[in-house]
Amino acid sequence: MSDQGYDEELRAEQSYVAGLYRRLDAERARVKREYGAALGDDGGTPMERDVGVRALAREARRLDVADNGLCFGRLDTVSGEHWYIGRIGLFDEENEYRPVLLDWRAPASRAFYVATAASPEDMRRRRQFHTRRREVVDFTDEVLGRPDGGERGDAALLAAVNAPRGEGMRDIVATIQAEQDEIIRLDHPGVLVIEGGPGTGKTVVALHRVAYLLYTQRERMERHGVLVVGPNPAFLNHISRVLPSLGESDVVFMTPGDLVPGLRVTADDTPEAARRKGSLTILDVLAAAIADRRRLPEQPVPIELGDVTVRIDAETAEWAREEARGSGLPHNEARAVFTEIVTYVLTERAIGRIGRGWLTRSDRDAWEQLRADLLTELAKNDTFAAALDDLWPLLTPEALLASLYESPERLRAAGADLALWRADGTAWTVSDVPLLDELVDLLGHDAPESDQAVEQERQAEAEYAEGVLDMLKLDREEMDEDVLLAAENLLYAEDLADRFVVHDTRDLAERAAADRDWTYRHVAVDEAQELSEMDWRVLMRRCPSRSFTVVGDLAQRRSAAGATSWQPMLEPYVPGRWVYRSLSVNYRTPAEIMTVAAALLAEFAPGVQPPESVRACGVRPWSRQVREDELPAAIEEFVRDESGRDGTSVVIGPPSVPGAVAPSETKGLEFDAVLVVDPDRILADGPRGAAELYVALTRATQRLGVLHHGPLPRALAGLAEISPAAQAGLPGSA
Repeated sequence: MSDQGYDEELRAEQSYVAGLYRRLDAERARVKREYGAALGDDGGTPMERDVGVRALAREARRLDVADNGLCFGRLDTVSGEHWYIGRIGLFDEENEYRPVLLDWRAPASRAFYVATAASPEDMRRRRQFHTRRREVVDFTDEVLGRPDGGERGDAALLAAVNAPRGEGMRDIVATIQAEQDEIIRLDHPGVLVIEGGPGTGKTVVALHRVAYLLYTQRERMERHGVLVVGPNPAFLNHISRVLPSLGESDVVFMTPGDLVPGLRVTADDTPEAARRKGSLTILDVLAAAIADRRRLPEQPVPIELGDVTVRIDAETAEWAREEARGSGLPHNEARAVFTEIVTYVLTERAIGRIGRGWLTRSDRDAWEQLRADLLTELAKNDTFAAALDDLWPLLTPEALLASLYESPERLRAAGADLALWRADGTAWTVSDVPLLDELVDLLGHDAPESDQAVEQERQAEAEYAEGVLDMLKLDREEMDEDVLLAAENLLYAEDLADRFVVHDTRDLAERAAADRDWTYRHVAVDEAQELSEMDWRVLMRRCPSRSFTVVGDLAQRRSAAGATSWQPMLEPYVPGRWVYRSLSVNYRTPAEIMTVAAALLAEFAPGVQPPESVRACGVRPWSRQVREDELPAAIEEFVRDESGRDGTSVVIGPPSVPGAVAPSETKGLEFDAVLVVDPDRILADGPRGAAELYVALTRATQRLGVLHHGPLPRALAGLAEISPAAQAGLPGSA
């Protein structure tokens, strides 16, 4: 194409995209008007109004994300059609809703990501736009279907991966590669496992898969939403903009420590405690801990009842206990069975003694009347209530688990290892979360009486409403016809019920995050190699349909309770319904840095193939030996130098290094420059120290430096050792 031809094409594309933005602005204005009207509309039922308002709010959010990169490319078909590809879909209402911009998730858009010269997918050309705000700055063309055309051009991809990093993860909607697109659009109803080494884009692929599923299965998913689970709050903050940038907001972000609403994690477990808590064998400990709280009286408990004394003896309590256990109900709900048996025995004994000589079972009415009187008296008997609390106490998950941890005697009685003991039982750890969640089901409601109170309140409200309607019917002859009609419209059917119901105005994500019993239509799990067997039980409860996107790298596993293989973790829940896909191309880590990291990987995981980097950065990673007293100045020098460059930087090291971030806290994150401090001490941090160092080394997209005190670990021999003087003149070094 000549320069003149290119300029004419560029002006044409600028004009077309400008038209798309005018259409987008018109759509925004329309939705805003309809949203305002819906808020003030008093027609229809409250539920219908609520549904309408929420739908318009979702549409407004979808349109608001499209300003940046609304249209990023064009496909030219062999038949001469032009298909524009973008962040959302737009249509020409005046021309039979002809698409003027295809959503990237639409089936017709797939060719934009997978077409090659050898396999053109009936396309003649792929055009990629470079935009700044709302303007097309330039474009590149790739001719498809020619034997000498080569593979897909990588100019847009390299521009994206070489660009300085911002505060959060960016979407890759304009540069999705063929192997990524295949995974994003995979039609599998069960569990999809995506494994890939550092920089392979597995996280962002998983997020785009969530966006794709929300697009293709909107009706099935939108009422229950999607849960995204990440390793820590910093990671969730890093990825939190991706899905909103794609127009999706019905998503809940949580760490494993957030899965029990209201719980605050404040402590860390030892590796041994975490391993034991993460194993399914802890289920036997929990069951035994509950059973240990169901006691038999050492001595009969006297109860004053109807001027006689009756006793709860061990035989009665044992019968009641066995009946309650056999009911199959959770512990707190089974207490009603226990109470019923004990109450029956006590009242039978009391009736027999009170009615001796004058009352027989044949006098049914008198017998039942006396029983009713005794039941009323028993319900107010403090000694009886205290005996029930002692023999079959109401338990909460937090109280039961805390008392278990704080007592070596209770740990031994439950068959638990003393490694679980701690002085403060309520200093919750992440490994406690699945145990507490399990206990919610094992214990049931901790106050069954509250259910009765709720029911009584509901009945009282119903009686009041019925009374209002009856009064309306009685007075209808005395009321003006217009007043009567207005009153009926206000009071009848759902509008009457609406007087007594406080509507939940929170959006889906807020409601779901606060509700332990909320179930999701899909769950995406990142850093899944860190999850224990017990963690998986929690997540499977949250998604009864077992629809998951699982992302991880077994070589980066840190947790002693984590996965060494995917099969034993998933097969018990989805036998034959999980599939495995891998990503092999490293889009983040340049070849110079990956060479160093690969040498470490070969030492601690020799059977794992490192991902292949798509680019080199031209800057060799370096190391520098410093004395202990020189370390603060060396770190300060790195921070000062990086502050003058575009992008982001981080210092990674053991907890003893001031200002350093632990390797585990950087999982899934990326930075332009990374300084790793004391690699030998990271390696010495337990059996998974090598995996931690591997994580630290692979966070950088451009520049990597290492500061060390003693000899450099053998695995890092590929680093260039430099003096402070030489470092000052090293291109791109800190």
